[in-house]
Amino acid sequence: MDQTLAIVILVALSLLTANLPFVLERPLLVLPWASPGGRFSSGAGRWFESFAFFAVLAALATGTLWWIGQGLVSPAGMLVRVTVMVVLVVVLLLYPQMAARDSAERGGRHQVKTFLDRFVEVLVFYALVGVLAFAFEASMGNVFTQGWEFYAITLSLFLVMGYPGYVYRYLMRHRPVRTS
Repeated sequence: MDQTLAIVILVALSLLTANLPFVLERPLLVLPWASPGGRFSSGAGRWFESFAFFAVLAALATGTLWWIGQGLVSPAGMLVRVTVMVVLVVVLLLYPQMAARDSAERGGRHQVKTFLDRFVEVLVFYALVGVLAFAFEASMGNVFTQGWEFYAITLSLFLVMGYPGYVYRYLMRHRPVRTS
């Protein structure tokens, strides 16, 4: 894969994923402390569901690192691989919404995301985009070791990319929806 194409893909995905938690009100992760929703009402079942969700997410990230990081693939083949992995992540991130919808149908409350929920989602998206960047680097050649400074700077850049979504969610006035 061409280095320029990899950078464009990573910047576009970073911009999208950094703003997504602020723009969407639906849950993107199964968090054990979140508002009622999910398959389990409370207790250990909720923690187990959250742990299982993050285990599947981590397995998907590891699979992405292995499958994309193999290298020796044409640019078109690499785009197909990236597309397949993005679709799998999107399908996994649809699970919390379906679980919350099932809970609402059973008489549960509508789930409202707190700032902490949104911040955890941003951090998870930062990790997923970082894994993809690491896989791109591995597919192009040598992988360079990075210190904590690198991760602090890239996290800061990711948070700056999420600023438009933050402004939309917390600093802009939203008109109440009229029901007639």
